[in-house]
Amino acid sequence: MNQTPYAYSRNPAGSMAASKTLTAVFMRGVYQWMCLGLLATAGMTWFTLSSDAMLSLLVTPQGGLSMLYWGAVIAEVALVLVLSVRIGKLSAFSASAMFLAYSLLNGITLSLLVAMYTQASVMRTFLVCAGMFGAMSVYGMVTKRDLTGMGNFLIMGLIGILLASVVNIFLVSTTMHYIISYLGVLIFTGLTAYDTQKLKEMGATMPLDDATAVRRGTILGALTLYLDFINLFIMLLRVMGDRR
Repeated sequence: MNQTPYAYSRNPAGSMAASKTLTAVFMRGVYQWMCLGLLATAGMTWFTLSSDAMLSLLVTPQGGLSMLYWGAVIAEVALVLVLSVRIGKLSAFSASAMFLAYSLLNGITLSLLVAMYTQASVMRTFLVCAGMFGAMSVYGMVTKRDLTGMGNFLIMGLIGILLASVVNIFLVSTTMHYIISYLGVLIFTGLTAYDTQKLKEMGATMPLDDATAVRRGTILGALTLYLDFINLFIMLLRVMGDRR
């Protein structure tokens, strides 16, 4: 994995060239770790779907979700919370390992959703998601417009669709399901640009002489964009996917 941040610890902190170089290195590290996380998730999803033994551990004989599945979901939430809240206390190794562990667990839990759709529609949705994510991330990197206002609005919208999703567990409304999915596509598309811009700004202020802090920031940034990508993929799959 990219170790270049170490090379810039000797540059003057006030150097504009050093700041731009560090930003580029930081963002490259973010994308590398995000892609590694996505590969881990995809690999674990494929492995789970290919293994009857794994699937039997996730689903009860009656067709419900097993305790192991819910344990994986709880572990995912715990890992995200620790990485988000305690990142400043973690070593570079611990932060990296926890991110990869989260990616693998997400591959396990995501497999049951993917199994509901045809392989062709999953691949088609992934390609569309990658294109949308890439375009909006590039926009977030190059735009001169401050996206803070849009980001705050999108975060409020995200809270709204989370609450609506909980309500729809009890209502089981197909109409609300599609409304949430379409809104989710818009929200996570916008959040991709917003989060990329914020990470670009973070990269410009990274401490040049602290490789551990740079790695922590890289992992946190990778987790942020990873979550944007995965959630955008899920929302698109609900809209575009062909059920088996």
